[in-house]
Amino acid sequence: MSAGTASLTSAYAACRRVNARYGKTFFLATTLLRPEQRPAVHALYAFARWADEIVDAAGVDDREGELDRLERLLDGSITSRPPSNPVLRALADTMRRYDIDRSLFTDFLASMRMDLDVTEYADLDALGVYMHGSAEVIGLQMLPVLGTVVPRADAEPYAARLGVAFQLTNFLRDVGEDLDRGRVYLPQDVLGAHGVDRDLLQWCRRHRRANDRVQRALDDLVAHSYAIYQSAEPGIAMLSPSSRPCMQTAYMLYRDILALVGCEVLWRRVAVPNTRRLAVAVPGAGRALLARAMTR
Repeated sequence: MSAGTASLTSAYAACRRVNARYGKTFFLATTLLRPEQRPAVHALYAFARWADEIVDAAGVDDREGELDRLERLLDGSITSRPPSNPVLRALADTMRRYDIDRSLFTDFLASMRMDLDVTEYADLDALGVYMHGSAEVIGLQMLPVLGTVVPRADAEPYAARLGVAFQLTNFLRDVGEDLDRGRVYLPQDVLGAHGVDRDLLQWCRRHRRANDRVQRALDDLVAHSYAIYQSAEPGIAMLSPSSRPCMQTAYMLYRDILALVGCEVLWRRVAVPNTRRLAVAVPGAGRALLARAMTR
């Protein structure tokens, strides 16, 4: 093994550790991909996590400057010699290997910059502008790695929609944590229709108390999220057979989080029980092995 190959292998291993530590549900699903696909997914995840940590960093004076620096480093990793940073080294290799459009990362970082100033969204349309860069493009980055049995352009709307479904689920699960960062991603018009505002959400979090108005608002957004999942599901069949078990497992486990969403998300983090994770992942592993055997 050459020094360059060893360095790249080490870079991908570093990305894998980031994914395993911070994205447990998604990491579990990635184990169902073919071994040669997994490193690219870990690299995409690790880069997104890096930007997210800049946005949420406490005590950093110039977060916008840090995001600008990250984008310059990304451009340098693509156009010049391999970077020393392992995440960028792995990401640059992934982008070249799978011909992932650079503009998808521009759009992603644009949404990350929105998080520096925007603290709430008037309605789903306004939130959709943010989610294009923070969620839709993630699905589009993943698509070349997953592969398709249809023209990629036909699968792209479904991949983007699934990214939105996953992020809406995260918004509902993480309401309390986002409040502590000064942000409310739940659309203001939906909250307002049920007589809910930021002060009431904060009261529920502070006192660890449920509220009927908050519950009804959450129920509306859960129903909306279920509908997004349903509209995205046909895209799974458009993926290469060896990728379907991974995404079907991720689809089921993330959607299961919605059933756990109630007022308690304001003061604790809900999670799919390990028994359910295994019940979904084990059959998925069987399907993944069968798909690999049939494509050899």
